[in-house]
Amino acid sequence: MKMLPPLFSGLARRMACMLVLLGFAWPAHANLSDTIARFKGSVVMVGTFKATANPRFTLRGTGFFVGKGDQVVTNAHVVPDDLGLSEAPALVVQVQAASGEWQMRSARLVEKAIEHDLALLRIEGPTGAAMPVGDSGRVREGDSLAFMGFPIGGVLGFSVVTHRATVSSITVAALPSPNADRLGARAIRGLRNGTFSIFQLDATAYPGNSGGPLFHLDTGEIVGVMNMVLIKGTRESALSQPSGIAYAIPSEHVKALLDRNP
Repeated sequence: MKMLPPLFSGLARRMACMLVLLGFAWPAHANLSDTIARFKGSVVMVGTFKATANPRFTLRGTGFFVGKGDQVVTNAHVVPDDLGLSEAPALVVQVQAASGEWQMRSARLVEKAIEHDLALLRIEGPTGAAMPVGDSGRVREGDSLAFMGFPIGGVLGFSVVTHRATVSSITVAALPSPNADRLGARAIRGLRNGTFSIFQLDATAYPGNSGGPLFHLDTGEIVGVMNMVLIKGTRESALSQPSGIAYAIPSEHVKALLDRNP
């Protein structure tokens, strides 16, 4: 088993087994349908835009509003490394309006926490409805959760998709750096510290789900960020033969990221 760098990276396509890197208060007795309706609009597409490219918008992953509604959490590997270069596309998020229309917003990278594969963005324009970040320390093996995102990129159309998930294990993992030659001080400290807990899920996730919120069915509180999906065989087999095993970063690391960037 090997952890590979970001989704859509174009690295080796034939491996025996690989891992692809992929906040509303709500009444205690709400059902999943109510929860989805309540904060479906808080889940956004994270991607890049370049006027001369075809297509001009490229979806890289999922994100969700937090804080005061002008911040978006996603995976670090979703954010391109070439931001700021003269020929690089711009970082953007697509937000779904009440009418169902997708609206593009410029985004700025606030921080990449590579050691936990998390990133915090700040968007321009009107704020979104922030999702509450819950206590991941209270998650137990066997808990039933759900996650939202944009599986398989735009193949299924740009619409938010929800999947159920069971916490099959709270295990230990050390994430690889998407680009080892760009390790920062915080990433190096993370490697020295070794490993951290990660949620292994009995769930079918796909490339495009990276950065999506993992939440309680009834409260809608975020307890994790979707990060990786286990793939057997080639990357293409993630579509034809999904393994049903996915991973998520606990929300305690999201809270730390927000505390550093109020």
